[in-house]
Amino acid sequence: MSDLYRSVGKPERVCFDYTHFLSASCNKRWRFVDAICGVMPLFGMVTRDTAQSKRCTQSARIRQLALQVLSTQVSDETNILRLIELVNHQGLPEIEIQLPYALEESQLSTIRTQSVIPVHIELCGERLLIALT
Repeated sequence: MSDLYRSVGKPERVCFDYTHFLSASCNKRWRFVDAICGVMPLFGMVTRDTAQSKRCTQSARIRQLALQVLSTQVSDETNILRLIELVNHQGLPEIEIQLPYALEESQLSTIRTQSVIPVHIELCGERLLIALT
């Protein structure tokens, strides 16, 4: 059985620490490819899905890819929409995002309406649970 499944046979819940992304982005050295991925996030998802990333857990792969497609230059809503696309591209049913602060209802509404993938969003304090429906 693949490492995507625990002993009970359920898919691994992917958890993404948005605070870690924000701090890691401050120290990142940008290359030309990184700039292209910031403008066209799907480019990074397709071109950087290497054999090495296929050997790690889904959570680790999502973290690696997310650091390539998210940007501190765009809103939190845009980054969360990119995460939704990334999770969908990886064939996962849900993601849990640990935020440094709780989102406002207007931000949640923006995510719901702008997502091209139908989602169910649940905010529990600073933890955002997103299920792709």
